[in-house]
Amino acid sequence: MLKIEYIYWLLGAFLVWSAWLNLRDGRLAMAGFWAILAGPFLFGDAITAALADGVRWPAQAMGLGVIGLGLMAARGGMRAQGDDTEAEAARRAAARRLGNRLFGPALAIPLVTLVLVLAGPYLRWGATALIEARQATLTALGLACVVASAAALRVTRAGVATGLGEGRRLLDALGWAALLPMLLATLGSVFAATGVGDAIAALVDMAIPTDSRVACLTAFALGMVLFTVIMGNAFAAFPVLMAGVGLPLLVIRHGADPAILGSIGMLTGYCGTLLTPMAANFNIVPAVLLELPDQYGVIRAQWPNAVALLAVNFMLMWWLLF
Repeated sequence: MLKIEYIYWLLGAFLVWSAWLNLRDGRLAMAGFWAILAGPFLFGDAITAALADGVRWPAQAMGLGVIGLGLMAARGGMRAQGDDTEAEAARRAAARRLGNRLFGPALAIPLVTLVLVLAGPYLRWGATALIEARQATLTALGLACVVASAAALRVTRAGVATGLGEGRRLLDALGWAALLPMLLATLGSVFAATGVGDAIAALVDMAIPTDSRVACLTAFALGMVLFTVIMGNAFAAFPVLMAGVGLPLLVIRHGADPAILGSIGMLTGYCGTLLTPMAANFNIVPAVLLELPDQYGVIRAQWPNAVALLAVNFMLMWWLLF
């Protein structure tokens, strides 16, 4: 059975490889950063088991590692190593030669993920499921990335070492921003666990007529966008708004369909992702990689789509939820 833990171990191994390459090149800060980050992927289950047994030092060591990540990122030593002229010319020549075939491996990721998620319940070896149902979507995504990597090597006729080296180069270019989705998703869980959702519910109860479906839906939709703008990721906003507005007001009081609310509500939060520099890995890093003259050029180009998508999502929820 393919479990999500195997995908985490594979990611951890890649981070260790990236750390080794940076150490070999004398880039100590970058090497240390990826080495520390590899820890949770490789030893997360062991840390959880130790906590269950009352042993706290592994988790405390990981907490110190997180502090170390923040300090290294704050020092500004997380800069990608630039290509020399010869390497850049070779890359551009290869891109012109391969043309649109380069998009094939990238498009394979969502396609293979979708196929595996839909076919997952039927993929069995005797009585054993081939993909663990507990985290089927993430496991399918990880497997799809492996398939896409193999397809990319075949299209480009490159070796595995070249593929890993280019992956490391892209990871170095992203730098600390590669951590944002994980950190912000964790932040949302922390907010939900500490009662921020209950505080929002109390504020909403004072500010809007909670007997009105449209008022509650408006508060939920705009809240998802606002919290995503503040925290940079809809994963962080979703548990807070669902705990404060979605479940108590829309689902329990007004009988909204929780599956539709969850799916379209998350997409509504992504409207905020298009509007905020806090979503650095989406909006700031691409501007840096493409060397755009305007650091906020991506956001300026996206905001009309964000507003239009917000309006469409609101109407879809109004028609489908109740």
